Amino acid sequence: MDFLPIFINIKNCNCLVVGGGEVALRKITLLLRAGAHITVIAPELCIGLSDLLREQTAGAITHRAEAFHPSHLSNVVLVIAATHDPVTNREISEAARRLRIPVNVVDNPDLCSFIMPSIIDRSPVLVAVSSGGASPVLARLLRARLETMIPAGYGRLAACAASFRERVKLHFSHPEKRRIFWEKALQGPFAEMVFAGRDRAAKDYLEGSLEGEADESAQGEVYLVGAGPGDPELLTFRAMRLMQQADVVVYDRLVSPEVLDMVRRDASRIYAGKERSKHVMPQESINELLVRLAKEGKRVLRLKGGDPFIFGRGGEEIETLSAQGISFQVVPGITAASGAASYAGIPLTHRDYAQSCIFVTGHLKDGSVDLDWSMLARPNQTIVIYMGLLGLPVLCRQLIAHGLSAATPAAIVQQASTRNQRVLTATLETLPDLTASAHLTPPTLIIVGEVVKLHQRLAWFEPEDDLHPGTGNK
Repeated sequence: MDFLPIFINIKNCNCLVVGGGEVALRKITLLLRAGAHITVIAPELCIGLSDLLREQTAGAITHRAEAFHPSHLSNVVLVIAATHDPVTNREISEAARRLRIPVNVVDNPDLCSFIMPSIIDRSPVLVAVSSGGASPVLARLLRARLETMIPAGYGRLAACAASFRERVKLHFSHPEKRRIFWEKALQGPFAEMVFAGRDRAAKDYLEGSLEGEADESAQGEVYLVGAGPGDPELLTFRAMRLMQQADVVVYDRLVSPEVLDMVRRDASRIYAGKERSKHVMPQESINELLVRLAKEGKRVLRLKGGDPFIFGRGGEEIETLSAQGISFQVVPGITAASGAASYAGIPLTHRDYAQSCIFVTGHLKDGSVDLDWSMLARPNQTIVIYMGLLGLPVLCRQLIAHGLSAATPAAIVQQASTRNQRVLTATLETLPDLTASAHLTPPTLIIVGEVVKLHQRLAWFEPEDDLHPGTGNK
């Protein structure tokens, strides 16, 4: 995050704009809408700014027809430099920074302590979009798209909800209950009535809803959600909805930072990550934690990498919840096998190479690698191995010993579907040494079978190659 997004109250505050052209006019118009008192420093004004100055009867704009001097910064809370002179703009920026006054230099992010975002105005609701100065046109395009998605009635909706805010606060002593009440109201008939212009009916409906809700502790629930292989765009709609309404999130090490960023900002976060032989929180403790949080009335998001029912121990967790009478729901995710194979360009099945596919875990509960090798080492079958990085030499050796050719194609995928994805292809004989020399780290997935041959032709995803030069990235 290059800039901290904040909203500043400048109502009745003194602001300085240096420049008298069309750009300055746009900035001044925006400041006026926020209720500022503006001093404009410019030897000359454009026609539009001159007209605006004449129209101001309350003295909201003062024009001083002179060149900028640092003394103009006295008693101002915000400065905008909008001149055509780079030297003057830099002088303004440096003078404002010395006095610790927020300053914006139009079209020069390096000289800014704040930037002006593109705005969707649904007052009192405001949505600001910024590219951090990297691409103002992109920010405007995003704003245009959001304009079509946010009805003009959202301002009236916020104002109507504000008129009930204190009453709702008094009615519900439990903050969680208040939040749930508002989530239902703002996504249901109340909101639709406001959007349709039926404000009186909307208030009556909200009044009835409030009277019908008892002030009781909120009923807790657990959402067991598959976070997928790492790319947040692979989340389901249902997962996104539950991630936005949860009060607390309990997440694993395999959940990518990008996915975790999609969780509601004010939700409490509890890390329950597990690595081989190094558990931050034992599984039994995780089960007990979910029960305790739900009994406290929390809506608990149990966020797990991949799919919770494929080597994710989700079944163990909901067994405990069920035994304790805790309400829960399960949201499947794209499992690591599908995500890694798709992003690596390796079909798990193919008419010419593999007519079956089998998923196995690379280590068992006791830490051993003791699999049904004869069942795995069959022709025309793809083997997908989860959590197999540490035991890779044993896995490859045993598959060869039980009938697979040492030349059988094999691949390992690290951080699948993310910008840090790495794909190494080799054979059962050479993959362990290649993996060791590449210093791969979990999460990884191993794919064994003739389908791996298709990687070179079908790989389509292009991660950041310069992060790992010379390591076989596609």
